[in-house]
Amino acid sequence: MPEAPLANVPNIDAAFAPTHDEFARMRLVSMLRKHVILDMREDMRRDFYEHVKPQTAAKTGTSPETWREIEKSMEPQPSYRFYSSMRYNAQEMSFNSVQDTVERALPEMISAGQFANAHNPAGGSLTVDPNFEVPKYVTTQDVHLIPGCFHSEWTSDDVAQGAVTEWGGKVFSGALPHRKETPGGGVAMSIGRWLKGKYPDFKPKRALDMGTTSGKNFFPYIDYYPGLEAYAIDVGAPVLRYGHAMAEYRGYPVHFSQQNAEKTNFADGSFDLITSSFFFHEVPVPVTRRIIQECYRLLAPGGIMVHMELPPEKSTTAWDNFFWNWDTENNNEPAYTMFRSQDPMEIMARAGFVAENCFETTVPNLGTFGEENYTKFFAGEIEAPKHGQGGWFVFGARK
Repeated sequence: MPEAPLANVPNIDAAFAPTHDEFARMRLVSMLRKHVILDMREDMRRDFYEHVKPQTAAKTGTSPETWREIEKSMEPQPSYRFYSSMRYNAQEMSFNSVQDTVERALPEMISAGQFANAHNPAGGSLTVDPNFEVPKYVTTQDVHLIPGCFHSEWTSDDVAQGAVTEWGGKVFSGALPHRKETPGGGVAMSIGRWLKGKYPDFKPKRALDMGTTSGKNFFPYIDYYPGLEAYAIDVGAPVLRYGHAMAEYRGYPVHFSQQNAEKTNFADGSFDLITSSFFFHEVPVPVTRRIIQECYRLLAPGGIMVHMELPPEKSTTAWDNFFWNWDTENNNEPAYTMFRSQDPMEIMARAGFVAENCFETTVPNLGTFGEENYTKFFAGEIEAPKHGQGGWFVFGARK
């Protein structure tokens, strides 16, 4: 990370100043979601294996084994219904809990965004297109139950959806700061560390982050590869404005632009590194394939793409698939299950990548795993934790 934020540059994050009661509400919601996703999830799992599964087998003569059979057997159960109700409401409240603070701070946040766009003190840039057509798979629903999704604009130079997504995401993930600034970007910190260890000869000069939102999961790559010329795209103008202001304050010269990852305006072979985080499961399967094809076009020979995503169905248990696929019908993510049913290796091969240059693996989360364990991980002495439990599933290829 740059040694210090640039002087006299407005800090858009600092404008988010919740009152005592607002912050208490956010903390409550964050802890509630953690209780649901950990404790209630485990209670539900125990109920299935100790009661529902044997009772179903005794009644029907068949034990539920696939994730869809598990789902069918669990849907009438009080443990599942209570869990689903609590999880759904905790998800909604994660983003609703920050809206009052964002609305109050919005003029100051917009001003910070305008300053960044006018001066670009870190050397980055922002390009948004007032005539840009946001894809229908984004506009027809509030993805993640975020009110207004990533793209909605309510006023000139709006950054509201960027702020709601950024701060609601901290409530959602349990990453709320308390009297301190948190840099974020744990995904990229971990994957960047893995890239450095896996490909020590790899020294990218230009990088692109797709579906970047605020860019926080892109910034660490700039730290790992000093001098990296960094580009970031998204379909939502408010999240790009927010991310650009954040990057300029923190000293990251990122060039943000409003583009659809299916077809960008960059020339063939423009990038040595292409990344994304939590992106592909948000788009329909045909779009997934077009984006991977675009990655192939954009990568220079020897370049690497690495995408952090949900683990595919083939790599997890039936129970875990039941757990992960809950979001499809309950979290406004209709492509979730279909994406997970694909084989990333097959998608990459169809796009033109050579099979032996493709990979899919789980990368340890650097913050919780630690550097000492990372060294043991590279030596093959220990395995990475499961995705969502201290690890991140990634897939990608070297061209």
